[in-house]
Amino acid sequence: MPEPNRLLHPILDWYAENARDLPWRAPGASPWSILVSEIMLQQTPVVRVLPAWTDWMERWPTPAALAKEPPGEAVRHWGRLGYPRRALNLHACARVITDLHDGEVPRDHDTLLGLPGIGEYTAAAVASFAFAGRHAVLDTNVRRVLARAVRGEEFPPKATTPAERRLAASLLPGPGEAPAWAVGVMELGALVCTARAPRCADCPISDLCAWRLAGKPAYDGPARRGQTYAGTDRQCRGRLLAVLRQAHGPVPKQALDAAWDDDVQRERSLDGLVADGLAEVLDDGTYRLPG
Repeated sequence: MPEPNRLLHPILDWYAENARDLPWRAPGASPWSILVSEIMLQQTPVVRVLPAWTDWMERWPTPAALAKEPPGEAVRHWGRLGYPRRALNLHACARVITDLHDGEVPRDHDTLLGLPGIGEYTAAAVASFAFAGRHAVLDTNVRRVLARAVRGEEFPPKATTPAERRLAASLLPGPGEAPAWAVGVMELGALVCTARAPRCADCPISDLCAWRLAGKPAYDGPARRGQTYAGTDRQCRGRLLAVLRQAHGPVPKQALDAAWDDDVQRERSLDGLVADGLAEVLDDGTYRLPG
C-alpha cells in the first residue's frame, strides 16, 4: 500500500490562506478563460499576463468570438507577452473548438492534447482547473517543489523525466482534492519555493523538505544558464512584430528596415516570422500580420 502524501494537507491549508486572487481562478471562470490563461502564463509572469488576459477576454469571451477573426488579430493583441506563436496556437484552438466541439472547450484530457499547440502540461492544467480532473500538473514551479521536498535536489532536470511523472502521479490525492493540490503546489513554487531565493522560513512543508533537511546541497547538474534577450533574434523579431502590430494595414519594407540595424539578422528574423506564419509578404513587397 503506498505511503500517504504527507505534503498534502500542509500545502492545501497554506494555499487556502495564501492563494492569489486571480480572475481565472474565480468561481465560475469559464474553461475558455482558463485555457487562455494557461497558454499566456507559459514562460510569462502573472503581472504581465493579467492586463493582456483581461483585454483578451473582453474582446473574445468565447472561442467562437476569436475564431471569427483573422489570425493576425490574435498576434496584434498578444502585445508584448513574448513567444507570439502562442497567439497563433490560441487562434487555431478557437477554430477547432468552434468547428469540432460545438464551441465548448473539451473536458477530456486526451481530446485537449489534440488541440493545436496544447502539450502535456496545458492539457493536464485545463482538465484539472476547468473540469476538476485528477491529473499530475507538472509546470516549472511544481517540478522545483517536488525536486526539493521529495528528492532532496535544489533544481529538477532541464526537461521533465519519466521519474518526475511517476513521482507526481504517486502523490496525487483523490478526485476531490487533486485540483487544489495541483494549484497549491504550483502556487507554493511561485511564491515561496522560488528558484533564486526560496523563503524556507515561510514554507508550510519546511519540516518535511528533504532538501532543507539535507542542508540544502547545491545543485550539481548541468550548468543552468539564464536566457539572454538583448541583441538576440528574439528581440529583433519582437521589434519587427511591433511595427506590424502598430500598423492596421500593409507595411513597406523600409519601415521594417528602420526597426533593426543589423541587416543580416533582420532579414533572417523577418524570414523566420514569415515561415512561422506570424507575418505575410504581399505581392507588392509589403508585409502584414497574417490575414
